[in-house]
Amino acid sequence: MYIDQTYIIFVLPAVLLSLWASSAVKSRFAKWNKVLSRKGMSGAQAASLLLRANGITDVKIQHIRGSLTDNYNPGTKILNLSDSTYSSTSIAAIGVAAHETGHAIQHKIGYGPLVLRSTMVPIANIGSRFGPILAIAGLFFGMSAQSSASLGQLITNIGLLLFGASVAFYLVTLPVEFDASRRALKILKSTGVLDQNEISGVKKVLWAAAMTYVASALTAIGSLLRLIMITNRRRR
Repeated sequence: MYIDQTYIIFVLPAVLLSLWASSAVKSRFAKWNKVLSRKGMSGAQAASLLLRANGITDVKIQHIRGSLTDNYNPGTKILNLSDSTYSSTSIAAIGVAAHETGHAIQHKIGYGPLVLRSTMVPIANIGSRFGPILAIAGLFFGMSAQSSASLGQLITNIGLLLFGASVAFYLVTLPVEFDASRRALKILKSTGVLDQNEISGVKKVLWAAAMTYVASALTAIGSLLRLIMITNRRRR
């Protein structure tokens, strides 16, 4: 029975961390989603108040389907709040809404990592989809005929570079998400939307959410290292 040691070493630990982080987000959100805020403000109302408090008047708050599918779209200036956030008055919902508001604030001030991440989206999408395919295809293409070895190596290198770009996207995402959570906690406190005890619950939810991004970045890095090792091994 063949065991892929490169997968076990470089990818599996990050995958396990990802599974744990995903479970932690769901469990912590479920816990704090049962605790209603003392002021009775919904996620949508909190987002609206926080946007105005930061001088943002051109961002539309929109209700979308799903649970924890919340996001901010810089291109359309729409803050999308899911079923679990939009109308809920729970501490968890307000925390998630504040986090997405943090992204809107980043967009307003031209936060560097957010701007960089936005420009990287097209190449990152291409890289994650086609990078590994090209890297492996180049190896087999080069092995099919000795005269095609240099062309096959070129294709492999292009695949690795494309996949590397998608990995860079995951790395740039980390400061964007951590900063949005930092801003969320700061504005929740400064505006008095939540009191200190309630903010402690938000911290726990946002910390678990941040770990999912860390796990995704580590998985991407591990996958790239594994791909590099596989291509180097087969070139010999």
